[in-house]
Formats: sequence, structure tokens, C-alpha cells
Amino acid sequence: MTKQLPLDGVCVIEIGHSLAAPYAGMVLRALGAEVIKIESAEGGDYARDWGPPFIDGAAALFHAVNHGKSSIAMSLSDPQQADLLRDLIARRADVVLQNLKAGGTEKYGLGAGQMLKAKPSLVYCNLGAFGTVGPLRDKPGYDPLAQAFSGLMSFMGQPDEALSRIPISVNDMGTGLWAAIGVLSALFRRQTTGVGEVVSVSLYETALSWGGMQIADYLACGALPGRWGSGTAAIVPHQAFECADSTIMVAAGNDRLFRRLCEVLSVNELADDSRFAANGARVSNRVELIALLQHEFSKNTAAHWLERLDKVGIPSGPIQTVDQVVVHEQTKALDILQKTEDGAATFVGLPVSFGGKRPADTGSTPKLGEHNHLLTDALQETS
Repeated sequence: MTKQLPLDGVCVIEIGHSLAAPYAGMVLRALGAEVIKIESAEGGDYARDWGPPFIDGAAALFHAVNHGKSSIAMSLSDPQQADLLRDLIARRADVVLQNLKAGGTEKYGLGAGQMLKAKPSLVYCNLGAFGTVGPLRDKPGYDPLAQAFSGLMSFMGQPDEALSRIPISVNDMGTGLWAAIGVLSALFRRQTTGVGEVVSVSLYETALSWGGMQIADYLACGALPGRWGSGTAAIVPHQAFECADSTIMVAAGNDRLFRRLCEVLSVNELADDSRFAANGARVSNRVELIALLQHEFSKNTAAHWLERLDKVGIPSGPIQTVDQVVVHEQTKALDILQKTEDGAATFVGLPVSFGGKRPADTGSTPKLGEHNHLLTDALQETS
């Protein structure tokens, strides 16, 4: 018998496109919720076209975050269709996710206040760019803008190189996760109160939270964050080193591990050098220390050093490429790479397990409008 998932019986209506809202919907779907995705009848979710690569006419990215959902294609500007959606929400939905531009859902009678008035038990989640208040509340935005405006890009990369953004959409996915956390919290409270909630998240707020430690440091000392490449501001050595044949990552996160690192590299004297003995001193003398360590690492191969670092318990590892990651025995052991039900697409599953089992009810990726019958089914139920 299949074990029940935590959100079995919960119905989510996702009026979303691109990545943030669909990512939240993906998380809730993986936890067992039914997710009904509302798409524009004219082309559907923008992310369907975000390729190549494409699988069965939709971008691989779209498959990764929309598998297992139902798709209804409709025009919200059509009053009759909007009425049908409102009825579907009133009859079936526990949760609404939406990331239309500011005021978009209100224009169609689908805003948070409007829907909670009709259904007080509803959990309604707004996912925006800059939040629901302030001078930028109506400004649209995507992940790169949030990275730039929040200051994240100002401390990315090497100090002597052009500014760069994080090449994954950390704010879209992070905002989707915060949306899911907010929705789960509201559903949990609803069990006691019977009352729903309006949950609000945004790309900018998520980006500020990612930069929280750097902001805290700046407010404490007034110094702007530096750019440390593969390293980090407050721990040294905690970065990549080039060996004779390839590059490895080494994280000697405390004084004890630093002493062991010095022993492995046969530079024991550095562990007792006042410039390097304590982490604060190592941070202050970072450039000199890293040059000394790099000189030693370059004398032998990555395999040579990794074997010795592992032996003494220093966290370290190779810098892998994606083709290496997907075939690694650890990846296989975790069974985290999953296929859609029809076998068309492979994606990374939910990074959480229950009782040692990862949620695996993946479903298939919906065709645009494949489940339009859900609207008419709801209408027939009311007649």
C-alpha cells in the first residue's frame, strides 16, 4: 500500500508563470497536494519556451517544475471564464498561489481580499518582485534584477573581474520555498482556527535574506562586503585550491582543522604563526596565507591531496561538472533523480525524505489545457 503523503487531499490552484510560483507549486505537489495550473490560452506559461533543450515541445525547465500538475488554459479577461475559475476555487481550493503583475488578480475578481471574502478558509499566497508595500510594490521583476538590486551581485565573483550573477535562479526558487513554508504554516494554523490567511513573499525579500549575513556585518562595522571568489568573508581557508591536475574545494572551518591542514601540507609552522594561528588572524592575513597554501597544493594531484585530507577529517572534495554529478554513486544512492510518470523527462526530486523514502508520485508534465474539463466538471457539479 502506498504511504500517504503529508498534503494528500489538499487542492492548490496555481495562477502562476515563469519560476517562483510554479516552484512553490512543485514543492506542494511533491508533498502530495493536487495542483491545478492556470495558464494563458495564448501560449501558456512563458517557461514552456525557456529552452533549448525541449522535451515533447516544452522546455526541460518547464518539465522540472510542473510535472504532476493539471493544466487549464483560459483567458482571465473573459468574464465567463473568470467566473468559472472563481467557482472552482470556491468549491475545491485550499490554497491559491499567484504571481501575476501587481493588481492583476484583483482586476479579474480573483484577488486575495475578494477570494477570502467568498471563502474565509482559503490560504492565498502572493508572490511578487518587491513586496506588497513601499515605492516599488508595483514594479515587475525577475531573478537577475533581484540579485542586482539587493546587493547580491556586488559581492559575487573575483575582485578583479566584472560583476557576475549567480547562474541559478536562487531568488525565484527561494521565493517559491518561502511561499511553500508560508502556505504550510497557514494550513497548519487553519487546522485549529478554521480560518485561512494571506501569505506574501517576494524576490527582493528573499534576496535580502540570502545576503543577511553580509548585511549584518556591514551594519556592525560599516565595511562593504568583499568579493572572495570561491572563498568566504569570515572563514579562512575555506575555498578552492588548484592542484597539479585539477581544482579541489577545502573547508578548514576552525583552528583545529587548520592545524591538521598544515600537517597534511607539511607546513606545520604555519599553525603556530601568530598571523595564522587563529581564524580572525587568518582572515586579516588572507592573501599571504592563501598564496602559501596554494604553493603547496600545486605540488601534487587532486587525488593525492583528497586522500590525505579525508584521512584526517578535513572537509574537501573535487569540483564536479554536471555530467559527473548525475552518475556519481552518492547521487544514485540518494535516488534523487526521478522521471516523470511517462518517462519523458528526468528531474531532481524533492530534497527531503519521510521515513527514509523520498516522495515519488511524480506524475507527467501536462500539455497546455489538457485538463480544461476540470472547469466544466465544477460547473456541472453546481447545476
